[in-house]
Amino acid sequence: MMSIRQRREIRATEVSEDFPAQEENVKLENKLPSGCTSRRLWKILSLTIGGTIALCIGLLTSVYLATLHENDLWFSNIKEVEREISFRTECGLYYSYYKQMLQAPTLVQGFHGLIYDNKTESMKTINLLQRMNIYQEVFLSILYRVLPIQKYLEPVYFYIYTLFGLQAIYVTALYITSWLLSGTWLSGLLAAFWYVTNRIDTTRVEFTIPLRENWALPFFAIQIAAITYFLRPNLQPLSARLTLLAIFISTFLFSLTWQFNQFMMLMQALVLFTLDSLDMLPAVKATWLYGIQITSLLLVCILQFFNSMILGSLLISFNLSVFIARKLQKNLKTGSFLNRLGKLLLHLFMVLCLTLFLNNIIKKILNLKSDEHIFKFLKAKFGLGATRDFDANLYLCEEAFGLLPFNTFGRLSDTLLFYAYVFVLSITVTVAFVVAFHNLSDSTSQQSVGKTEKGTVNLKPETAYNLIHTILFGFLALSTMRMKYLWTSHMCVFASFGLCSPEIWELLLKSVHLYNPKRICIMRYSVPILILLYLCYKFWPGMMDELSELREFYDPDTVELMNWINSNTPRKAVFAGSMQLLAGVKLCTGRTLTNHPHYEDSSLRERTRAVYQIYAKRAPEEVHALLRSFGTDYVILEDSICYEQRHHRGCRLRDLLDIANGHNASLGTLVTATGAGQGRDDGWPRRE
Repeated sequence: MMSIRQRREIRATEVSEDFPAQEENVKLENKLPSGCTSRRLWKILSLTIGGTIALCIGLLTSVYLATLHENDLWFSNIKEVEREISFRTECGLYYSYYKQMLQAPTLVQGFHGLIYDNKTESMKTINLLQRMNIYQEVFLSILYRVLPIQKYLEPVYFYIYTLFGLQAIYVTALYITSWLLSGTWLSGLLAAFWYVTNRIDTTRVEFTIPLRENWALPFFAIQIAAITYFLRPNLQPLSARLTLLAIFISTFLFSLTWQFNQFMMLMQALVLFTLDSLDMLPAVKATWLYGIQITSLLLVCILQFFNSMILGSLLISFNLSVFIARKLQKNLKTGSFLNRLGKLLLHLFMVLCLTLFLNNIIKKILNLKSDEHIFKFLKAKFGLGATRDFDANLYLCEEAFGLLPFNTFGRLSDTLLFYAYVFVLSITVTVAFVVAFHNLSDSTSQQSVGKTEKGTVNLKPETAYNLIHTILFGFLALSTMRMKYLWTSHMCVFASFGLCSPEIWELLLKSVHLYNPKRICIMRYSVPILILLYLCYKFWPGMMDELSELREFYDPDTVELMNWINSNTPRKAVFAGSMQLLAGVKLCTGRTLTNHPHYEDSSLRERTRAVYQIYAKRAPEEVHALLRSFGTDYVILEDSICYEQRHHRGCRLRDLLDIANGHNASLGTLVTATGAGQGRDDGWPRRE
């Protein structure tokens, strides 16, 4: 098993932003012509300082995470095979294609090897560019070949530094989103600090570098920042067009780099649908965003050689259904409150039915089964029926796909993030209900989106978008722990925005009859500054200790296995075993596999279940016949699976196989969604 050992020890003032202009200040500015110039200079100074801090905090975060990775594994000192073994499970599989492209004599041969691959799945030729989201590995390999850096930078470092560089972009995008929402860069600084101090719950990039989400989430954050700016009222036409371009590019890159993009963007589409239905968002802007989502997915579909999983996605069916329902139901936003509510419910029902109908038709035409395991898992997870399905139970028994652990909120509370988030969320949700009720009640006035008659309660479209976004992704994280990284990072943005928002403090001070413009200014700057000081005081020493703790990669058993395979087996030998270990075999030895961890293909899932019969109650002759049908030459048996103790009884791999095979029906009741979990072992031995 992999182990980490101890090495010898080595060793702001805020500038105020544009505050929403009060009517009395307008008169004063008219009397003071010089005020406009000074205000413009102040804005330029603030933008310069805020932008500089954004870049610096992003780069510092990137360096911090890269240093943690180096200190944890002593990556610069270990052998190449150890570096590759450190890319566990599917991480190793993705990195192997980057390595394969670099080892190809020419780029053309490299592309040909990916399009006509016969080593990832034995006895079968597959198009890897169609099956997997690996264009980022292709792009990096081309870039490494073209740039004159081969003498100065090893391929593996070029790869990991790119990922850590994307983290700088990620944090900068979160910073900018919070800044756009609140109007002050102090909010962005607080969001970045919260992201770093809650690192355990906001990112896992330092130990799962090649994961698809680590490529995709920075582009997702850029997209959210661009959407936040796009939803601002009264944008200049040029600004709006440039922002739409930024949204399109970031959405396209997000879709290209992660196979689960369609499900994340479906959540976004639901946010847009909710706000549009409640008149909290301009319909024309929602239409643009729907169109960008569809266009991006279709372009990715073309690049992935018409991947049927994309064409059969719920997102495309949903967005098309929204367009159709709009045409059929034109007078949706007129009438009395009850009339509009009835129309809204009918509209919702129509969109839901059309989505299911279109999606079902598309899947039948394409004979699509690639994502059926996801829906089987969701059905079993939410108690919609017991299942003996091996794939569904395999997911149910993993902690990563279980409910969000309660101790997560304890960690988030230690940094005051959770308290601030609940405070801001409760106020904005209350305001959203008031604004939504008013919009549904008022059928005649043509006032601006999100305002009441007297303007006393105001929810800007960009704020409303981020509110529904954080709520929906919060539900997703609560139900599936692996998705918490989508929520916690945005939680940092939303909480910091609320603490620095003049509208939030104005509403709060008015409710307790303490409203005063000066008090608003004091609260929106003093509270975040105090929290920043608290975070520095409490977490800075711990971060320094973390950076000074030096460990070393140590996994002699796996290293010995890879060396033995390289030395004692033919290059064309076919290996069978667990998905996780075979990914390492592919990367370290280049041998042919029977199965692998990229699970989004129905035939591969059937193949994996067949290979796993080596751990089931099956006759040796049957298992041998199954393995030979895949051309297997060698089988790797793992003690960690044979004598598995990580999962409770009923969730061990051999139990799941027996349940699926019908060999022990009584175990079926033991499968739950709260498996023992797969995490990092913090009990690794150390040495002085």
